[in-house]
Amino acid sequence: MDLFAASERLMRMDDAGWRRHANPLSGWSRFAILPALALAVWSRAWIGWAALLPIAAVVAWTFVNPRAFPPPRDYGAWMTRGVLGERLWLDRARRAIPAHHARAAWITTATAATGLPVLAWGLWSLDVFATLLGLALSMGGKAWFLDRMVWLHADLTGTTPGTPLPDPTLPDPERPHA
Repeated sequence: MDLFAASERLMRMDDAGWRRHANPLSGWSRFAILPALALAVWSRAWIGWAALLPIAAVVAWTFVNPRAFPPPRDYGAWMTRGVLGERLWLDRARRAIPAHHARAAWITTATAATGLPVLAWGLWSLDVFATLLGLALSMGGKAWFLDRMVWLHADLTGTTPGTPLPDPTLPDPERPHA
């Protein structure tokens, strides 16, 4: 089972959704979801069962976020390129992804995944060190993954990150990359 593809299906991402999610506001606010969820879960120590409300709000935001912002006017921002690269990565069954990018995507994902059990333990036991370590591993792995997706997008499209890009510039999956 491809967890990346399952996540995309769960989020019901289509072309319009990806264009909206490419807005840096969407990408950065989505990046903040894991710490927000950790804080919401931790809040049970302060507000008891009422913590279910902020937890539910974070879960709802997770599903609303990719479509909450308009498409960006310019697709040149780092976070936007990361989102576009992720879209290319998710379409790897139809696209030739260079081996070094595929290897990096799996390594960065594994790094992010190693933080999740540590984070879960920290939240369960209300251990600040374990919670922060889990967040650092998970978010560090995700940031590294996003950086690699920027690189993947640049390699597959022949564009330079940071330069203005009026369109998402996704290459034809039927044509080999340069």
